[in-house]
Amino acid sequence: MIRGILLVFLGACSFGILSTFVKLAYKEGYTLGDVTGTQVLFGFIILWGIVLVRQLMGRRSFGVSALDKLKLVAMGTSTGLVSIFYYKCVQAVPASIAILLLMQFTWMSLLLEAVIKRKMPQLSQIVMVLLVLIGTAMAGRLFSGTVPDFDLAGIGFGLLAAACYSVFLMINGAAGNDLHPTAKSALLLTGATILVMSVFPPVFLVNGALGDGLLKWGLLLAVFGTVIPPLFFAYGIPRTGLGLSAILSSAELPVAVAMSYLVLQEEVWTVQWLGVALILLAITVSNLNRVYQTKKTKKLVTA
Repeated sequence: MIRGILLVFLGACSFGILSTFVKLAYKEGYTLGDVTGTQVLFGFIILWGIVLVRQLMGRRSFGVSALDKLKLVAMGTSTGLVSIFYYKCVQAVPASIAILLLMQFTWMSLLLEAVIKRKMPQLSQIVMVLLVLIGTAMAGRLFSGTVPDFDLAGIGFGLLAAACYSVFLMINGAAGNDLHPTAKSALLLTGATILVMSVFPPVFLVNGALGDGLLKWGLLLAVFGTVIPPLFFAYGIPRTGLGLSAILSSAELPVAVAMSYLVLQEEVWTVQWLGVALILLAITVSNLNRVYQTKKTKKLVTA
């Protein structure tokens, strides 16, 4: 249990530092295509390398049909869209605001589930949504008396990233659950790589950018964005359960805001920290209720 908690927490923290790396890469003159392209390409190489090593060691990684593998590749395109939209958002707005926009997947996922499954959200979930929205308004300095001068296109890209992430979460649990986590992650990333490379041809492979400094950013983004989180989540979530994992995974929000303040020297107001705290409280309370209901159901079943 402790190991699972640690893995989920570290996976979330890994996600949280990505926006800072991307901002630093942009400051060195690299483009959206450079950062997204190197992240998925190097992640693709690392994950498939791990799959190959497992195969050579005689460990089974695949146990599904070719059609199921193709479905996972297709599903992986949603993660490619998340990277493109999120990093475009980071390009236009402060990193501390970009992560807030991405966190809107919390209520978007509930809305998507309600529409697709025709299932009304519980009262606790509705309260969570309201608290998340209030916290976002506080963290976005909307109650400061003056409207922040944020790029509207950047805000739109952030919300698109959140919407795509909601779709990914919805479909991710629907296929490939019998696969080894490494194999499933590799197939999903294959779809993301195909999409990103189609949108942004990998000119960085021939224009000398890798040797000029892009290589380090590509490796950092690949390891912390496409290797550590999916593998740590895949191993940790089954040990901790979805409710506790949702609470732990929200750690990416304060990590991203703290990194933007400490490393990027972005201005973060007290009201923004209060907004972040309110969002974390909303997620925690909502999922603690889920944990309680799950334990209560198990007791009734075993009684």
